Amino acid sequence: MEKQYFNLMSFFNGYVRSYRRMNLSSLHNRSMFTKREIDYFAHVGELLGFDAFIEDSKFDCLKGRSRPMDLSWWKWDARFDDKYFLYLALHLERENVWAKDVDTIQKLFSQTTEEYIPHNVIGIQFVESFERIKYLNELILQKNAIQKSNVLMIYRYYDGEINSERIYACIFTPKGMSEVRKAICVRIRGGIGLWYLKKNINKLILITRKLV
Repeated sequence: MEKQYFNLMSFFNGYVRSYRRMNLSSLHNRSMFTKREIDYFAHVGELLGFDAFIEDSKFDCLKGRSRPMDLSWWKWDARFDDKYFLYLALHLERENVWAKDVDTIQKLFSQTTEEYIPHNVIGIQFVESFERIKYLNELILQKNAIQKSNVLMIYRYYDGEINSERIYACIFTPKGMSEVRKAICVRIRGGIGLWYLKKNINKLILITRKLV
C-alpha cells in the first residue's frame, strides 16, 4: 500500500496553538505533562477519523516480543475491509528520561511485521544537550531509510546560557531531513505557572505565565 503522509509540521503548529488548553501548571509533574500531551494527540487522531489507542503494542522482530506504543492511530474503512485495520497511520512516543532517547527511536523504528510499520511517526524527547540531537538524527536517518515513514521529532533540552529550555523540531521524509523549527522555553518567576505555547514571526516560544 502506498503510504499516506501527513503534514507533520502543521501538526506541530497545532500542538503549539493548543497547548494552553491542556491546562498544565508548575504544580504538575512530568508524568502529567506526558499524559496530557498523549491525550491531546489521541484526540486529534479521533477528530481526523482514526481509531486512537493509548498504550498499544506492536511486535519487535529483533527482541522476539511485543513492545508498547505510547499512542497509535489506525485507519479502518469497512468499504475496503470490515474485519481488519487498513494501516497504522501514526506511532507516537513521548519520553522524559535522557537515557532512554535511543530506546525511544528503537521503538519508533523497530523491525516489525508489515502491518505494524507506521506511515507517520512522532517522537517527543527530552535530551541532555543540543549536541545529542545530531547523533539521534543520524540514527533516525539510518533507520528511516528502511522504514520510509514521515517523521516529526520534537527535542527539548536545557541551555545554561539562557537558563531555560530550547525546543528543536525536525521533519524527516524517507529522503532525509526536510525542515526544522526552533523554540524557547521562557519561565516567569513566582506564582503558579500556566504553560502554553506561543508563535511569533521568527520562532515558536514556550512561555510560562503567572496566574492572577
